[in-house]
Amino acid sequence: MTRAVVVGATGQIGRPVVGALARDGWEVTAVSRGGGRDAGWPDGVRVVRADREDDGALAAAVGDGCDVLVDTVAFGPAHARQLTSLAGRIGAAVVVSSVSVYEDDKGRGFDTQEEPGGFPEYPVPLTEEQRTVRPGDATYSTRKVALERELLSAGDRLPVTLVRAGAVHGPYCRSPRELYFVKRNLDGRRRRVLAHRGASRFHPAGVRNIAELIRLAAARPGSRVLNAVDPDAPTVAEIAAAIDAVMGVEVADVLVDGGPPAPGVGDTPWSVPAPVVCDMTAARRELGYRPVTRYAETLPETVAFITERLAAEPDWRVAYPKMVQAHGDLFDYPAEDVWLAGHRA
Repeated sequence: MTRAVVVGATGQIGRPVVGALARDGWEVTAVSRGGGRDAGWPDGVRVVRADREDDGALAAAVGDGCDVLVDTVAFGPAHARQLTSLAGRIGAAVVVSSVSVYEDDKGRGFDTQEEPGGFPEYPVPLTEEQRTVRPGDATYSTRKVALERELLSAGDRLPVTLVRAGAVHGPYCRSPRELYFVKRNLDGRRRRVLAHRGASRFHPAGVRNIAELIRLAAARPGSRVLNAVDPDAPTVAEIAAAIDAVMGVEVADVLVDGGPPAPGVGDTPWSVPAPVVCDMTAARRELGYRPVTRYAETLPETVAFITERLAAEPDWRVAYPKMVQAHGDLFDYPAEDVWLAGHRA
């Protein structure tokens, strides 16, 4: 039996990672700030309460050493240095990053999307060879790149697999993009405006598929960068229809050319003006990776989780404050009704 330490174990990605490793025969130590335990974990999983910002607490959780450390919450160069300082006690690491690190050939990335014409136009599919934004402290993306660079530079001391996840989805998400369609259906909205004719594609990444990739990487240490996305990249309209089917409702789509026709109308958390679709060839080639599920197959569990959360806290702003920070007012029904009335006229 080999030993694995999972940091961020009770988070959205950490929960299935702990389960996947434990069922694969690893002796798993699950590290989180709250020290909680997921009901689906095998009994042998050891739970440790520790704040990863506390270097001493993380070192104590690693103890005499582990064969692999999986970090699902690493962010920025300080966390990278924290991990490399433990290189003598860690055989290898697997660290979750993001596809937001990529920039297109004109230097546009996710951080420029609010600027006129600023959304990147990536090649389809997007491979790990695509260039990334410059490292720095300014944004989420630049800090993720700084994390990656720091870790890769220490590859001689600590082999690291960097997992660049797409649009992460699944239970326990604090900013579920599916919220947009679930709440609208619960609110009885039976007409739906979709910008870009509902054809936007922002590649989803299911937590179980990410966990499977991490399981394989843990067993085959090395310094590498791998995309982590689902086998399918559905359009916004296809995502909406799949959620409708799970909830047993029928909604009429009003498809609009171009971007949102009015503020607060037609924009969804999945909407992008150019496709973001990633390639998984490297993961298949290097690890023999095969996905364990498809996007639509995960939706019943995701929809149920969001529905239960809204039942416990009906104010979506309180239930999902990170969604407010990222997207503002997602449910401006009066603005939508005004636009729809004009559209019908």
